[in-house]
Amino acid sequence: MRTLISTAFVSLDGVVEAPGGEAGYRNAGWTFKDVEFLPEAFAIKGREQQEATAMLLGRTSYEAFSPVWPDMEDFSDYKAMPKYVVSTSLTDDDLVPNWGRTTILRSLDDVAALKETEGGPIIIHGSATLNRGLSDAGLIDRYHLLVFPLLLGAGKRLFSDTDKDTQKLGLVEHEAYANGLQMNVFDVVR
Repeated sequence: MRTLISTAFVSLDGVVEAPGGEAGYRNAGWTFKDVEFLPEAFAIKGREQQEATAMLLGRTSYEAFSPVWPDMEDFSDYKAMPKYVVSTSLTDDDLVPNWGRTTILRSLDDVAALKETEGGPIIIHGSATLNRGLSDAGLIDRYHLLVFPLLLGAGKRLFSDTDKDTQKLGLVEHEAYANGLQMNVFDVVR
């Protein structure tokens, strides 16, 4: 079974919305404007590109990343990687032609079936709504979290607020940086 890894920039209060500056959000761009940049704090991002063998995105994140990431050198390893987009509304005509093979999945059951295929880790970027659904369905195996020392208040949360049994996590790796960022890698304990 393939490992499904959720990777996120997250505020201390759990907000993942608009970290890069997406228009229309009060605190947009919080990863760049509110915390000093230290390259070592983001080393896990390069490692993720090397270790992942596929990328999973929700529709909203796909529509935000696909016009930009194919031409960015920082994300060049993702170009050849198979990509999967979970959406009930996208069609093949909506997919960008310059970002390699992209497959549309229609449900969480399709994601569960993908996990059963041969291959290495699948990384999930952004995709807050998808992350919450995958977590509730017990499909996420690991979290790579860069936790920012910020309280943003409003915004989409990474974690579901569904009333459910406690989900234990095992800390696999962690580091704190001089700018207050914390890198935490957790395995979901089953």
